[in-house]
Amino acid sequence: MAISKLVLYGYYMVDSSHTLLIGVDGGGTGCRAAVGTLADGILARAEGGRANVSSDPELAIKNVIATVAAAAATCGISNERLTSATAHLGLAGVMTAQDAQKVASAVPYHQVTVTDDRPTALNGALGGQDGFLLSVGTGTIAAARTDGIFRSVGGWGFHLSDQASGSWLGQECLRHVLLCHDGMVQHTELTRALFANFQNDPNEVVAFSISAKPGDYGTFAPDVIEGARANDPVGQLIMRAGADYLQQCLNVLGLKAGDALCLTGGVGPHYSDYLPSDVTSGLQAHKGNALDGAFNFARANFKKNLEALL
Repeated sequence: MAISKLVLYGYYMVDSSHTLLIGVDGGGTGCRAAVGTLADGILARAEGGRANVSSDPELAIKNVIATVAAAAATCGISNERLTSATAHLGLAGVMTAQDAQKVASAVPYHQVTVTDDRPTALNGALGGQDGFLLSVGTGTIAAARTDGIFRSVGGWGFHLSDQASGSWLGQECLRHVLLCHDGMVQHTELTRALFANFQNDPNEVVAFSISAKPGDYGTFAPDVIEGARANDPVGQLIMRAGADYLQQCLNVLGLKAGDALCLTGGVGPHYSDYLPSDVTSGLQAHKGNALDGAFNFARANFKKNLEALL
């Protein structure tokens, strides 16, 4: 029986059109898609627009479909063939089972699982092994896998959470810009430079804030990071506050000195200089990214479904 299963399994891997796999990582800044097969792994990748489900679910779904199609076109896979695929979508802003179902029912793939972006980020960074992750980009993910069990803290979205993130850095710095304008604190090179982006007009800062998305605030994160690196007082203050929050997250998750820790995302690695040495003593390079994690989940889901049929 084991031999016949192996033969059938191998047939599916090499010859069946149902081996098509899709992985998607979506967030407030953009959407990334990978298309491939069991036999060959990832064949093509593509990047597209924002895909945060809580911010704009319709736009997120539209951008996921378009980005997957772009990746498929790169390796000669038709949209029609995509309807046979097994997909895993890890999207920021998926807060409930209803959110996941709404997305899953709106995309044209055969087997679809939808989660938020925390499990995919952790799976990709640690390669399915135990450890801790601080994935800090437009949003913030603090997660751990211990004895195969996934846990996370925070990550409740920009309006109530995502401290230390790129969007948070930008928003915090604009808050300081207005404090400086009001004479509450002293301007620094960083706050002057950011204020100049708004023609030194506080009303323009406020107008920006009314409609700004997390990714819009995140465009100022590199300025904060570079300002802190140049010892700008405001930049240093904000980065240290972000690091304090991240350390608290790791404490709650149970990190001990020497435990495997990955810092990922556009902002995450920049916090390494602001975290205590015992926290970073187990720091290691990430094995992959959230897109790899999503693709690996799609692969595992296909295998699980196939085994159920045998």
